[in-house]
Amino acid sequence: MKEYLIKFSQRIKRTPEIESFRFLLRQKITFLPGQFAEVVFDREHPDKELNKYLSFSASPTKDYIEFTKRLGASHFSSRLKELKAADEILVKAPLGNCVFKDEYKKISFLIGGIGITPVVSIIEYIMDKKMDTDVCLLYSNRSEEEIAFKRELDEWTRQNQRIKITYAVSDCQPKDSACVFGRIDKGLVRERVCDLSQRRVFIFGPPEMVTAMGNLCLDLGCEQGNIQTENFVGY
Repeated sequence: MKEYLIKFSQRIKRTPEIESFRFLLRQKITFLPGQFAEVVFDREHPDKELNKYLSFSASPTKDYIEFTKRLGASHFSSRLKELKAADEILVKAPLGNCVFKDEYKKISFLIGGIGITPVVSIIEYIMDKKMDTDVCLLYSNRSEEEIAFKRELDEWTRQNQRIKITYAVSDCQPKDSACVFGRIDKGLVRERVCDLSQRRVFIFGPPEMVTAMGNLCLDLGCEQGNIQTENFVGY
């Protein structure tokens, strides 16, 4: 892990509550798709609330890096919102072992909410490298309005028939026919990912969801070694 100064360049609204922040690099940050960084606003108090871990939400093939955050009332969110063009911040990277490797030929994701951020980095990497990886994503949110990166995800499925996505909406009947009503459960996984046990499965999200989805995968015949998880705590 190294320290880098990065320069803020662009803010992108993904949903009513989720925004992406892009940064230009003085020197390239080498990381694997699925990894994350520590964003440091307070160098003197490394464990305080102004320093958070955020996944890279863009492919390592890009000439910028991007972080995506559900913004709230926290001091950390406020500092992100206050960034102005050319402001520099410190990041420590790369971190995390829940990563995609080029040799993975069939992968699946069981994802909720903001857990989509490293998934975007992985799928964008697959697209940029023109890989033939078979991808199946089940992505759960409370409402259609909360589906972050839907435009990008839909475009990738249009361009690449090996990428299949199911959006699950839990709190209201979806209007989009591409969405299903309900949560990710055994029935939905069996229906949409009939060969789950043959895939490398990635699970990103809150600890409760990660545990539940991991147990679901085991119940459906996945080997423990093929399940890769990352808990998003205090995100």
